Amino acid sequence: MKFVDEVSIEIRSGKGGDGAVSFLREKFRPKGGPDGGDGGRGGNVVFVADENLSTLLDFRYNRHYRAPHGQNGMSRQMYGKKGEDKIIRVPVGTVIWDLDADILVADLDHHGAEIIAAQGGQGGRGNMHFATSTNQTPRRAEPGEPFEQRSVKLTLKLMADVGLVGFPNAGKSTFISRVSAAKPKIADYPFTTLTPNLGMVRIDVDRGFVVADIPGLIPGASEGAGLGHRFLRHVERVAVLAFLVCVGPEEDRSPVADYRALVNELELYSEELAKKPRLLFLTKADLPDTKDAEDEVRALAEAEGLPFFVLSSVTGEGLDPARYALMDVVEAERRA
Repeated sequence: MKFVDEVSIEIRSGKGGDGAVSFLREKFRPKGGPDGGDGGRGGNVVFVADENLSTLLDFRYNRHYRAPHGQNGMSRQMYGKKGEDKIIRVPVGTVIWDLDADILVADLDHHGAEIIAAQGGQGGRGNMHFATSTNQTPRRAEPGEPFEQRSVKLTLKLMADVGLVGFPNAGKSTFISRVSAAKPKIADYPFTTLTPNLGMVRIDVDRGFVVADIPGLIPGASEGAGLGHRFLRHVERVAVLAFLVCVGPEEDRSPVADYRALVNELELYSEELAKKPRLLFLTKADLPDTKDAEDEVRALAEAEGLPFFVLSSVTGEGLDPARYALMDVVEAERRA
């Protein structure tokens, strides 16, 4: 399934039905009086968060959503039928913005969360409501209230406990494939991961956490460079950030320099994001050069006060201690 995490659509609620102007005419009641019924309410446009959805792909093919109008009132004091609400189901974590007013409409951050994004118009009153002692044959009724139309942007922010951040080919996809059932694409070239991946890490029967593998960041990502800028929003909700660094093939790069570059990009993007708890993982422990860099990275972790782990997703070295450490930090954040 193609991953789509941002889309703009048009929504329109239903117009309220008009009230009726009518007078009762029966064989033995020639002056039965006004009996015009009320118009029905127009349908609302309602967004509902659904945990069974994971992408906004469907909205790429249908950009217009309309609720039905309310029915007009009728004679014999019969009310018009109200318009049914237009229910739009979106993934949990969807943020809704009003493009015209540039305001936040809702942040649907849990299953079942809902918001009326466009209110249906009220139905107009029929002429039976306007009869008085001095005007027993009112010939007026209220029109239904107009519909509401909005241009909205849907933005998906993944719901995860742990966010994996790192340069391209830092080993994030391999790590998530080893600690969870997720099967991301893995290859030996940069930007293998083109969309975020979610994986459920199970520690035991009643303990676990969700980890998100975010496409690789590079310097300038917060301003639009590379792919990371498209997906930085997906780590805004996480409780913990796991920084994955490795010894790269470029001579001008090092795990310490990569870590500092990553932190800088997060700080430029969001100060709140940069304040989240961190762990530092030195990956690819099965490669000879990794051992040479371990002391330098460990010294950095001690200076920053970060939990530090050396791991290899190929051999499995360090994976279990890393999983348990992440679980401990996630549980501490949940209790906070």
